[in-house]
Amino acid sequence: MRPDRALHVIDPHASARVRALAEPRFGAPPWRRDLLIECLHLLQDAYGHLGAADIAAIAAHFRLAPAEVYEVATFYHHFDVVRAGQAAPPALTLRVCDSLSCALAGADALAADLADQLGDAVRVQKVSCVGRCEHAPVAVVGRRPLASATPERVLQCVAAGEFDEPLPPAVNFAAYRAAGGYRLLEAVLSGRCGVEEILGKLDQSGLRGLGGAGFPAGRKWRIVRAQPAPRHLAVNIDEGEPGTFKDRWYLERDPHRFIEGMYIAAQVAGIAAIWIYLRDEYAALRVLLARELAAASAAFPGLPPVELRRGAGAYVCGEESALIESLEGRRGQPRLRPPYVAEVGLFGRPTLEHNLETLWWVRDVVERGAQWFAGCGRHGRHGLRSYSVSGRVREPGVKLAPAGITLNELIAEYCGGMAPGHTLYGYFPGGASGGILPASLADLPLDFDTLQAHGCFIGSAAIVVFSQADSARALAENAMRFFAHESCGKCTPCRAGTERAVGLMQATDWDTALMKELAQVMADASICGLGQAAPNPMLCVMRYFPHEVGVGR
Repeated sequence: MRPDRALHVIDPHASARVRALAEPRFGAPPWRRDLLIECLHLLQDAYGHLGAADIAAIAAHFRLAPAEVYEVATFYHHFDVVRAGQAAPPALTLRVCDSLSCALAGADALAADLADQLGDAVRVQKVSCVGRCEHAPVAVVGRRPLASATPERVLQCVAAGEFDEPLPPAVNFAAYRAAGGYRLLEAVLSGRCGVEEILGKLDQSGLRGLGGAGFPAGRKWRIVRAQPAPRHLAVNIDEGEPGTFKDRWYLERDPHRFIEGMYIAAQVAGIAAIWIYLRDEYAALRVLLARELAAASAAFPGLPPVELRRGAGAYVCGEESALIESLEGRRGQPRLRPPYVAEVGLFGRPTLEHNLETLWWVRDVVERGAQWFAGCGRHGRHGLRSYSVSGRVREPGVKLAPAGITLNELIAEYCGGMAPGHTLYGYFPGGASGGILPASLADLPLDFDTLQAHGCFIGSAAIVVFSQADSARALAENAMRFFAHESCGKCTPCRAGTERAVGLMQATDWDTALMKELAQVMADASICGLGQAAPNPMLCVMRYFPHEVGVGR
């Protein structure tokens, strides 16, 4: 059978296989379009790949064209689509992160060593950031991430068949409730704490969206609340920005503080249904979050229903409209705006979209008071920030510190200083897309609206620190390769621009005039922030580290 015919022939065995996996979750077909990616996950998890017969059977059960299913399955990195006549991948895949922090920690050598030792029995892939930058280098064996991975530890894990991540010791529903949790939600549900009281405290606190954009939280709630019902809430836990891991850190410890904030937001904004988009790399957190959501919904049966959805390995789905496209079962490609998500979002309805950390702070801001939160900043800034710090520091991790703290202060007071033998050379203040600053600018306040004058931004506060042992040029190229790999392909400035930039950055001496022209086109014409921000590290190297790229020679 010709490969192009295999997608259009329904194999009864494949059809039965799909139904056996999906019917317990979705009921009898035909199934809703928004469940497509969940269905693809079921097949991928069960068989390790998606065959042409599977694609055809899935399409029939969703009443979609096979091409529609195929384009979705091939868009996401975590689905292995095997065409007719092609060999299936090995049963076990070992992923080695090669993004910024892991690159600093020797990820390339680790991946090469493992590939040599494991041969063809195990597929070794170098992949984009897996959200565990404080433990670099990280290898993921099946679904089990290994911190500070070495070849010996990875091989032991493979030999032992330890392919699933254990659940983290998070605070469960009973413990959270016993410590005073959900009292604020009860006050909101009973009317003892009113909508305007909560919105007023959010406004006074200065709480902003902490996923990167920094839009004032209270204002966003008001905008969505004013839209016609029904309204949705979409929670973005797809933190794919290299250097970012704060959302994972909070979920591993205190998930109900986020869940309570989420339900309060739903009540205040008049939300009919909630959708949580969790990145696929957080397999153990998906199990934990499902368990704790079930406990909370059982205790408060009148709350909006919650659907927990898996991402599938696409950084662009961190963009709000691309995330909504993915939730609807499509390729995660950004929408043109206007209309904005708050007006026309998920399933065409007004949608409040939030990052996990923003919702995590709601309870503290309301219970402890707006002035408590606002008064925590430094250097004229207000509030607290969760800085994801990785790289060449002695004690990497999530550091809860005053907004506006400087990098020098953050390293000295919260990170135990630089790692032994390393001196500060530069840093990424906002992950791969936030640009690069030199050590001479390590006394700038790290907060919103501070770094733009220097060609950078704080974003989700992902701080990657590098030293005299490292090359700013090499790290910028690493970031650009990431953007080229993660571009959704929808717009030419991003799709072609990132690839072209990678080629230009590999030259011995950079053609700075051409690179600046390319960067301007990408920033002006790309549809979303991926292409618009991708040139930032490249431009910063030219500006702050010219000796590395031959500028001025």
